[in-house]
Amino acid sequence: MALLIDDSCINCDMCEPECPNQAITMGEEIYEIDPNLCTECVGHYDKPTCVSVCPIDCIDPDPAHVESDDELLVKYHLITGKPLATP
Repeated sequence: MALLIDDSCINCDMCEPECPNQAITMGEEIYEIDPNLCTECVGHYDKPTCVSVCPIDCIDPDPAHVESDDELLVKYHLITGKPLATP
């Protein structure tokens, strides 16, 4: 599932440079995550780096964009062009 930045965001600028898919951008008032680009760092890292660096814990799963790890891995492949790992 993609992640979502809630309205308690303080625009600290910590999350945006950490996103390997460039899914985080500044919105009208706070940072936003593009669900089409967010893979929760699947394919890049063991856990979402934006969540790790957020000082106020305002990044949560987006209930409107539920995806399995397999779906996130396919999205990673489509975004990066890197091949999927084979068992």
